[in-house]
Amino acid sequence: MRFFHLSDLHIGLRLLNRDLSEDQEYILDEIVSLAREYRPDAVVIAGDIYDKAVPSAEAVEMFDRFISGLREAVPQAEIMAISGNHDSGPRVNVFRSLLSKQHVHMIGLPPEKPGERIAQAEITDEHGKVRFYLLPFVKPGMIRLLTGSAENGANLSYSEAIARLLGAEKIDSSLRNVLVSHQFYLPSGKEPDQVERAESEIVTVGNIDAVDGSVLEPFDYAALGHIHKPMQVGNARFRYSGTPLACSVSEAGQEKGVILVTLLEKGDVRTEILPLLPLRAVRIVEGTLSEVLSSPSDDYVRVVLTDSGDLDVMDVQDRLHLAFPNLLEIRRAGVSGGDYSASLTRPSELSPYELCSTFLPDLSEEEASLLKDVINEAGEVLK
Repeated sequence: MRFFHLSDLHIGLRLLNRDLSEDQEYILDEIVSLAREYRPDAVVIAGDIYDKAVPSAEAVEMFDRFISGLREAVPQAEIMAISGNHDSGPRVNVFRSLLSKQHVHMIGLPPEKPGERIAQAEITDEHGKVRFYLLPFVKPGMIRLLTGSAENGANLSYSEAIARLLGAEKIDSSLRNVLVSHQFYLPSGKEPDQVERAESEIVTVGNIDAVDGSVLEPFDYAALGHIHKPMQVGNARFRYSGTPLACSVSEAGQEKGVILVTLLEKGDVRTEILPLLPLRAVRIVEGTLSEVLSSPSDDYVRVVLTDSGDLDVMDVQDRLHLAFPNLLEIRRAGVSGGDYSASLTRPSELSPYELCSTFLPDLSEEEASLLKDVINEAGEVLK
């Protein structure tokens, strides 16, 4: 049995205010072409379908065309999608029962009340059943009625809540089991700061959303979403597919792709990366002005100028825009002086917590903890 694992489509995303709709349509069509070629038995989308909780009509139409294209390319395949932290769970969950009858499983909400279980889908092949557990993005407060609370009455940590939620499932170890989840899973013994994160990801203050990857062990494969760089969680069977298209300059140079997962007999899991080639790459171009101008491109580029002398700001911008129609920003490398990026410059690199702390220098430990909670909650509301 074979299935595609992808995630973090972020349909509707703008890259430094650049409209990516043409690029996203192109890469989604490429995925459909791969599905037509490889004929997977299922297509799994592990969260962050949209970039905003309330997507534009254009974004919804693009996703509709994508799903319709997949259905036409592989009419017998099960299509499974869960909501991520950028999505609105209730919106993704609309028509869930009706769509499941059409072999499209749109799961926007986790189990919340006693007696509810994680949504499942099954596929049977010559080796027996494959059971997919479809778990949307979860915050501890969402599942408190199921998992309980800490001894002091507070919400459990993300790691404790997910562990209790998965532990309550009666997982049949004789079957091949796949978890589809959108969380920040960490390999056991690894610190959150050791995981490379993209600029486009929502990172909580103090990495409170980290979940110990040991909870994945009961599964034969974990199709994960949330981290934008393709990576493993301590084991080749537990993987983040990453974004199919670069969502930030920090993803420049990353090789994007769809993971083709093959499940043979119990315990025999094989993966292959099917490369995705974008309409326009995201690149960082560095050199003197003359060197940079010698290689014009339609790609999305950050230009880093290494000239040691002063340059005319307006002239630099005009010449670079002519050479790079999709110029994102201009920076100078290690040179003090004028600002050559003008209105293209990104905001300060300080995190929201660090920025607030500059105005509130003498916070107590309790006040600092409260500030982190407020910022994290605001980040979830504004995502």
